Amino acid sequence: MALFTLGINHRTAPLSVREQLAFHAEELRRALADLASGGRVHEAAILSTCNRTELYLEAQSPQAVIAWLGDYRRLSGHDLEPYLYTHPDRDAVRHAFRVASGLDSMVLGEPQILGQMKEAVRIAREAGTLGVTLNKLFQNSFAVAKDVRSTTAIGSNIVSMAAAAVRLAERIFERIADQRVLFIGAGEMIELCATHFAAKKPRQIVIANRTIDRGRELAERFGATAIRLEEVGERLPEFDIVVSCTASQLPIIGLGLVERAIRARRHRPIFMVDLAVPRDVELEVGELDDVFLYTVDDLAQVVESGLESRQSAVVDAEAIIAARVDSFVLWLKTRETVPVIRSLRDSAERARRHEMEHALKALAKGDDPASVLDQLSQRLTNKFLHAPTQALNQAEGDRSELQALATRLFNLHHE
Repeated sequence: MALFTLGINHRTAPLSVREQLAFHAEELRRALADLASGGRVHEAAILSTCNRTELYLEAQSPQAVIAWLGDYRRLSGHDLEPYLYTHPDRDAVRHAFRVASGLDSMVLGEPQILGQMKEAVRIAREAGTLGVTLNKLFQNSFAVAKDVRSTTAIGSNIVSMAAAAVRLAERIFERIADQRVLFIGAGEMIELCATHFAAKKPRQIVIANRTIDRGRELAERFGATAIRLEEVGERLPEFDIVVSCTASQLPIIGLGLVERAIRARRHRPIFMVDLAVPRDVELEVGELDDVFLYTVDDLAQVVESGLESRQSAVVDAEAIIAARVDSFVLWLKTRETVPVIRSLRDSAERARRHEMEHALKALAKGDDPASVLDQLSQRLTNKFLHAPTQALNQAEGDRSELQALATRLFNLHHE
């Protein structure tokens, strides 16, 4: 078994491809169970965000997993492979460390990915697909991320997706304070966006969510009101700004719905931000004259504004990561000897128990204890040395390598 990472991200695949491979939390356990069936992998975890879908694996090879991914998402290898990357062994470790540290994110140094990674680990653990190797990899990833964030400036001057959404809205509307804002969803990204927009004191904030109690809970934090997701169609014309990020597999805001809203608004513009993957808003909505629609990929240009001040910190961060990669790879190599060590100890333990039983029987018969102990030590010594002695005696050709190995293993010193 070897360590692999395979997946796609915002650098290798457009949003139209990423949304086809996205996994939402409620389906991850089922997907992991299906992936682990049939012996495809020994361990597995899936990290799926708006910017990436990655599979962290301990497996014989990634080919079977790539085939599974295509079948599971009903995509052909021809459609999938141009966008996929595969990182084996050391590269997989380095990649995990860089992702956790925010070095591989669309927003350099952003902290949300760390929480998403921890959630992926939790789900894999609950699904029973997280073993010793991946658990060690992720725990080291979290430790590296902590070091990078505490000892470098990688997290300074970050322009988040949420802040970028506000900046774009300010290009459309002179004052956000005069606008009505609708948030669709109640997850972490919506919470972040609501925090940034609320700071601008808009005229009204409404949160629409499938679970009304969750929507009310979030709305209370911002002095907002909550509505059910089904009410969005009727209420959409009221809002100037719409930010959506749900776990829906299909668009929840269609072209016809927005066209009706625009007519009801007498063609006053609507600013829309779709942060969901797969998308919540139909692509055709962006073609309407009175709609300004932005996706996660569109926001990338805005977040570049704080990049230069953080770029110098990347060198320091990469140095930390490189040292920690070396340490983890060394641990991986020692793991390869674990089965042999376990087998050696099991063999020695069986011999010990057998000779103890023999000695106890002799003592029970009344044999001299000193003689029994002497025989016990001799028999154990002979058993332990039989295999290496036989290997040395029966070695063919040049025995020097085997002799050197035996000298090292048993810490021998020749006179």
